[in-house]
Amino acid sequence: MTVYGVGLGPGQADLITVRGKRVLETVDTVYSPGRLSRSVVREYVPESKLGDLDFPMTRDPDKLRAAWREAGRAVADGAAEDDVAFVTLGDPNVYSTFGHLRRTLDTFHPAVDVEVVPGVSAVTAFATALGVEIEAGTGLSLREAADGAAPTGPERMILFKVTDAVATDEKLTAAGYDVRYGRRLFMEQGETVVTSDPTEVAERDYYTLAYAEKHGLDRDLATADFDAETERSA
Repeated sequence: MTVYGVGLGPGQADLITVRGKRVLETVDTVYSPGRLSRSVVREYVPESKLGDLDFPMTRDPDKLRAAWREAGRAVADGAAEDDVAFVTLGDPNVYSTFGHLRRTLDTFHPAVDVEVVPGVSAVTAFATALGVEIEAGTGLSLREAADGAAPTGPERMILFKVTDAVATDEKLTAAGYDVRYGRRLFMEQGETVVTSDPTEVAERDYYTLAYAEKHGLDRDLATADFDAETERSA
């Protein structure tokens, strides 16, 4: 049988893909790593199909490895009888907890088949929410910025896990970046915030990201504007 890693999208239930919805409706059990992903899944499957997995709130590597090994065992046992799914917000292959499960299954349960169902990632959802155009030829770097970190270098960056926006903003501004922030974008849980003021997202929240662009960056965009003489002769 197969373990499906299903991307749920950024958090709004109607942004799950058609394929993801079909998998959730056909598998025997759906495992969720957290409260938010579970709330999306409930829109598509009954509570009786949801499997419980325990993930401790700790950074202790030994405890985390033990938790993932136990989770892998539970999911593999479920897949021995029927197809099952493990769901995650965003896309399973982009900054996702699903990577931990897949590595655990590969190591301890190599006979289990794993298939990924892509989801709408914050990498793409942020562009719509913040009104940012990522034009053809753009170089874009993905970085983490937890606890006030402020990576620099690339002309454009998407920063995940911005948990101290004020400190991050001070450093990026000093390095010559214009920064915009988005919190809980396309999520049904919590308040969505889009702002250039870091104090509006000063309260720590794991689901905060930022778009940083070098100040005064030149753009060479294709355009549909034509001068009057060219229009008359067309």
